[in-house]
Amino acid sequence: MSAEPLRPVYLIKGTDRPKLRRALGRLRARFGEGSIETLSAEKTIDREALSGPDAVDACNALGLFGGEDGRLVVVERIERWKAEDVAAIVGYLANPAPATVLALVAGEELRGSTLAEACAKAGQVLSFDVPKARDPSAWARAEFERLGAGIDPDAVRRLVEVVGDDPTTVASEIEKIATWAGGERIGVEAVEALAVPAHDSVPWELTDAWGEGDAVALLRATERALEEGKEPFVIALGLVSHLRLVGDAEALAEEGLATPDIARRLKKKTDFPIRKALAHAEARSKEERERAVVRLAALDAALKGASKLSAELELERALLDITRPRESVSRRP
Repeated sequence: MSAEPLRPVYLIKGTDRPKLRRALGRLRARFGEGSIETLSAEKTIDREALSGPDAVDACNALGLFGGEDGRLVVVERIERWKAEDVAAIVGYLANPAPATVLALVAGEELRGSTLAEACAKAGQVLSFDVPKARDPSAWARAEFERLGAGIDPDAVRRLVEVVGDDPTTVASEIEKIATWAGGERIGVEAVEALAVPAHDSVPWELTDAWGEGDAVALLRATERALEEGKEPFVIALGLVSHLRLVGDAEALAEEGLATPDIARRLKKKTDFPIRKALAHAEARSKEERERAVVRLAALDAALKGASKLSAELELERALLDITRPRESVSRRP
């Protein structure tokens, strides 16, 4: 894209969200930050959904004072548009504003072919879909190859088993593992040690206590879970998965997605766990959550034999560390 003259419109669509982001990033790199406006066709808490006519107005307004490098108008989530919105864009593309590039981004299937046909005629359509293959690890293997990281076939299959098949989640884990490997070939052991499992269930009273910083409630909830037969390792795994859910939900919310759409993206049957996760993201800082992940990794090692203490005691100590304020943790003898 970067070697070619810019076109009036780009339609970037498909289910492979990491590739969508990279393609959009390459386009954005050709403009100064002050020359880019990012809009959304999806309604959020703090803004109304952008309509097709609104997008046309944005393009024409920017075209009145475009600089030497021109202007870029990015409209995301256009799969939400209805026929009248599409009609407005099609009409605009018959006579687009000079020095203005319109980038339309769709992460899901578009209704009908009218918009795609108009964009192909006036500009370019870029499609990135996750292949529907019997082996879901094929896409992950290709991503490792793109990063120049060698990985054993059993290891890449194990990665998908551990973290699931959501492209965004898998891509994040691939980048982390490839960076850690530093050019060394990646085996199953590395994947099992580094990959964060998919969101497993964990009692809400336990995660709520952590989110509220209530150590007493957390220990009580943990005791009940142990009495019900849950193993310390399973409780710890559930907390790690919840931390991942909090981070993923927060990232999608920052992209402008509404809670129901985040639930669908993360394959949740209701938006209840997403609302909980977003509340915890607001209550606990990213720094606190990162420290919690590190502490739970140490707990994992302890539960696998690195400690002579009982699994229950190691679990309780770790839960206190990730729940109490940082100052109180640092004063522990």
